[in-house]
Amino acid sequence: MKKIRAAVVGYGNIGRYSLEALEAADDFEVAGIVRRNGTENKPAELAGYEVVKDIRELKDVDVAILATPSRSCEEYARQIIPLGINTVDSFDIHTQICGYRANMMPVCKEHNAVSVIAAGWDPGSDSIVRTLMQSLAPKGLSYTNFGPGMSMGHSVCVRSKDGVKNALSMTIPQGEGIHRRMVYVELEDGASLEEVTKAIKADPYFSNDETHVFAVPSVDEVRDMGHGVNLVRKGASGKTHNQRLEFNMSINNPALTGQVLVNVARASMRMQPGCYTMIEIPVIDMLPGNREELIAHLV
Repeated sequence: MKKIRAAVVGYGNIGRYSLEALEAADDFEVAGIVRRNGTENKPAELAGYEVVKDIRELKDVDVAILATPSRSCEEYARQIIPLGINTVDSFDIHTQICGYRANMMPVCKEHNAVSVIAAGWDPGSDSIVRTLMQSLAPKGLSYTNFGPGMSMGHSVCVRSKDGVKNALSMTIPQGEGIHRRMVYVELEDGASLEEVTKAIKADPYFSNDETHVFAVPSVDEVRDMGHGVNLVRKGASGKTHNQRLEFNMSINNPALTGQVLVNVARASMRMQPGCYTMIEIPVIDMLPGNREELIAHLV
């Protein structure tokens, strides 16, 4: 069977772990890595791969894994989809997902390609669990409690602020879906903690949560890539109340995101042209192997 040729666009934490997941997947082969700096300061682990500045320099790419900051995902997708290459990303700004999907749908259909967006673990695999829980108890309330752990999207957001050399944003669950953000920043020389704090708290990533910002000498000394989630739904099945459903997960954040991206990259090759979120994809299509054998094993 012909292997799926995947390119990794961006080589930060998500890019590294996406490459590891591709290397572990027998039905994929790595078409190459796209980096802003190309082969400049090429990491040793990429010695066996083609590294380029533009995906057009790679041959026969089926799908591009966009391991880029959320706020640049649509820009990259709009550049790559017209090449007839599928894209998948871990866009994580919940309130903008529907708009992003609506924007990309006609682009994908025009160019006969697939884009799977918001495909991390939340939004992403957690979205599938929430959907299943709501189907099992249609009337009721769901709570998503993150952490404690590092939020990659929030950390990337803080690192983009003027005066910030490095940053770590930790998510602390308060219960019932309420969270506190603990932000640790390594400041540039001459930067004001007060001004940096003001910029962080004004950003949509943080504006709806209790946020505390601290200056530290070294972010690397406090960094931990662990994270987790507790999903709870309490409601009614039919007319029967007091149904309680719970899902727990403790993870290495970027490693799970990289795995999810490879899963949906696989699924994208089985889908009709269009832009999708993970709750629109049959879960079985994210797995390698023969469908009949999977059904026999999993049902």
